[in-house]
Amino acid sequence: MDGMTMDMGMDYGALVPEAALLVGAIVALLAGSFLPRRRQGVVTVAAILASLVSVGAAIAAVVQDDTPRTIFEDSYALDIGSTVIRIAAPLATIVVLLIARPDLKDRPRESESVSLLMLATLGTVVLAGAHDLLIVAAAFFLASVPLYALIGLYTGKRGAEASLKTYLMGALLGVTMLLGIAVLAGVGGGSGYTQLRQSLPEAPAAAVGLGVIAIFAGLMFKVGAVPGHFWVPDAAQGSSISVAAFVTTVPKIGALVAVARLVEVVQPAVSAGLVIAVFAAVTMVLGTLAALWQDDVRRLLGWSTVSQAGFLLMPAAAIGSTPGAIVPLLVYAVFYAATNLAAFAVVAALPDRVDLASWRGAGSRHPLLVGALIVSLLSVIGTPPTLVFVGKLSVFVVAAEAGLVWLVIVAIAVSVASVFYALRWIVPAVRPAVRPAGGGGDVAVAASDVVAPAERAPRLPAAVALVLAVLVVAAGATALPLLSASPMLVGAM
Repeated sequence: MDGMTMDMGMDYGALVPEAALLVGAIVALLAGSFLPRRRQGVVTVAAILASLVSVGAAIAAVVQDDTPRTIFEDSYALDIGSTVIRIAAPLATIVVLLIARPDLKDRPRESESVSLLMLATLGTVVLAGAHDLLIVAAAFFLASVPLYALIGLYTGKRGAEASLKTYLMGALLGVTMLLGIAVLAGVGGGSGYTQLRQSLPEAPAAAVGLGVIAIFAGLMFKVGAVPGHFWVPDAAQGSSISVAAFVTTVPKIGALVAVARLVEVVQPAVSAGLVIAVFAAVTMVLGTLAALWQDDVRRLLGWSTVSQAGFLLMPAAAIGSTPGAIVPLLVYAVFYAATNLAAFAVVAALPDRVDLASWRGAGSRHPLLVGALIVSLLSVIGTPPTLVFVGKLSVFVVAAEAGLVWLVIVAIAVSVASVFYALRWIVPAVRPAVRPAGGGGDVAVAASDVVAPAERAPRLPAAVALVLAVLVVAAGATALPLLSASPMLVGAM
């Protein structure tokens, strides 16, 4: 992300992708205020169209001018990092909106939910492009505050508890981040990244270290990594399935780019890469160990996303010494998003199967959906030839090139251990259900082993799950040529 040109003007036209998301959020809120409840589906259609306009504008901007640059007096970056998130975040939100139809249909707060999703997506995109610490702070809260409402909007007591926990963690680490921004801006003579890159090497190392760690602590909340991870499994379990899919996917990918930018800026002054490497190691180990003991499938996925955050931080830790690490980071982030959304789409398609035991017999009733589940779980743990395998391979290589061999060894060990929590879900899903024996020789069986009444999977989440599963395998099998071309991408952007 180095070598960007600086545009001191106010290039409002460059912000059409962000403006489309903002307009989508406003239109969703206003339209929902006037439409009858049975017509609220129009709001979702409007949000999807706004997201598509945002994606189209981002692609058109790159086609027109792919030179990395900063705008608005060096406060906002237009480069490979912001461009990929400008495309990936709205597309992921479209997937979430499709998954959410059974959740939102005919609900009294449908328009508000859609508007909040769009605002959180906008915050994610701005966070990825922020080239100034003050923009980072504004984007952090724009991406966070809507989540507090979304998590507790529909799911009663459990959702309220998860929402409160997320709010408290966000408030604590958000204030911590603001403290870090104040410290860095004070010792660096400004909040812009260009100014900080020049002045921080001459600033007191202790003050710079304090500021950097405080800002990273806030960003770890958005990434879902240690020390800001505690809310993730509760939000995954306590919120609606579509919201769980969103909060464990979309904000994370924008925050990763923000972390990488900051590491690149402060690395000449402090060993920021080492700090992120420690966060990554602890996160992946803790997330995997916790996932091993979960019985609730959404809580298991929540801890899995914590573990994945550790892997996703590996290229961010390497970017200070290996600037090309931004490409593996973006590749892995996009591949992770597709895989995680596939897993949550399967859960949304079979919402009554809430724990591992209840998935017994699912394979015989819903073979395609269980096939999609197997694909997504195998991709999550990095099994070839799926997408996350390609992503993991790329970040392992770049971390090793940066001298973080110890982190690669930890990551490989954790990847092996993660096979066990995937199998704990896959095995009951493919086993046949047990029916109660008839006659006088009836055999007592657990309630979870008895075949449940006929269930029908909601069509839209099921279709999304199947499409994403096919994408995960097909794209994973053809992604290695993309990685081999990654130096070209760095040079082009």
